[in-house]
Amino acid sequence: MTPHEPFKMLWSYSEGWTDVVRMHPTVSRTFLLYVVPMSIIPAAMIFYAGITNHELLTPSVTAHEALLVAIAFFLVELAMVPLMAAIIQQMGELVDIRPDYHDAFMLAAIAPTPLWLGSLALFVPSAGVVVAVMGLAWIASAALIYHGTPPLFSLADHRKSRLMSHFVIGAGVMAWVALMAVLAVMLSLIVGYR
Repeated sequence: MTPHEPFKMLWSYSEGWTDVVRMHPTVSRTFLLYVVPMSIIPAAMIFYAGITNHELLTPSVTAHEALLVAIAFFLVELAMVPLMAAIIQQMGELVDIRPDYHDAFMLAAIAPTPLWLGSLALFVPSAGVVVAVMGLAWIASAALIYHGTPPLFSLADHRKSRLMSHFVIGAGVMAWVALMAVLAVMLSLIVGYR
């Protein structure tokens, strides 16, 4: 895979995706070498926002509290990817396919990449900038799901592919809302124990 192919994966059904199918990286390798490092980014940004008294984290938290929230968030992120893979695999039955867990995991691991990278917007202390960047990240994540579903699951039927993509996007939205809820609960627990 060349360095520019990940960007082409946003609008192509073949560029980059065929390499993922051809290379067939193991689930454990993908988890350790891709999911773990990418999941560090939002956790690190939450820590950064916490120690810089970012306007998005109210009330302010101490560095120790920000570290606890970041670590807990990181662990929840790590658990979310295999969970999403299992959900994607089960969703296949809705469109009369049975995706392999490996292929479902590849989609669950690749699709949130823009969201992980979008968290870098927390460097800018502006809620408007963060919301705009995360909105664009969601569009990019949906594009990855839409274009990754056919090649990963060997779907030639465009109707089934589109339906499966919509199911996965819906599940992804729910997973992201759950992550944000976990973040809010962790912050409120820390503030409540002060």
